[in-house]
Amino acid sequence: MTSSELWTRTTAERYDAEETEMSSAAVLGPTLDFLSELAGDGRALEFAVGTGRVGVPLRERGVPVAGIELSEHMAAVLRRKIDEDMLPVTLGDMATTVVPGEFTLVYLVYNTLSNLLTQDEQVECFRNAARHLAPGGRFVVELGVPPLRFLPPGQVAVPFDVSERHLGFDTFDLVEQVLVSHHLTLDREDGRYRRDRSRHRYAWPAELDLMARIAGLELERRVAAWDGAPFDQNSSKHVSVWRKPA
Repeated sequence: MTSSELWTRTTAERYDAEETEMSSAAVLGPTLDFLSELAGDGRALEFAVGTGRVGVPLRERGVPVAGIELSEHMAAVLRRKIDEDMLPVTLGDMATTVVPGEFTLVYLVYNTLSNLLTQDEQVECFRNAARHLAPGGRFVVELGVPPLRFLPPGQVAVPFDVSERHLGFDTFDLVEQVLVSHHLTLDREDGRYRRDRSRHRYAWPAELDLMARIAGLELERRVAAWDGAPFDQNSSKHVSVWRKPA
């Protein structure tokens, strides 16, 4: 077991309803285009496949997809959408769990790498990706850039969403390199706000490049979004591609 926090049954059941924007065609279209091009005629493996937000439509595009998922409750929601023989899922952590076969693509989306709360575990995740990749295969990670430039002296929190139904802000432990995401979400049924929080280990792109090098992978490409926009000093996230030498 890794340090990742487990998704409960309640959280898994409401996940899709609360992530409708991330499941929209505007978000998923460029994501699927990017991943399917890299997968080519080979197989893809999604670390932390969750409820299948990306894995299921990628499989529907004709890419053979397998998944690793820590939460049995998230995997159970996915299983209602697609059969095991179409998208097999192995329960386990993404740092050490091994599934059969080789893949041309291993990918991690939506900041999921940060669920691993230690540097050692994040390094092992890169090693696990390399372990599954065929020569010439790629490992793709989508991850936010730590918004520390918005932290003036004495400030400990940065808001990331202020909307009608949701208030979200991150607090930072700069020594441990851990952030805590706080959420206040309006429940449509009873009109009350629900409070949730989750811990994440943030990492800079350069640190990830070193993790990749330790795992025997080489940086091939880094962009600011799935549509290929250039990555620069103002980018709030990155999509990075590392390649296993042929």
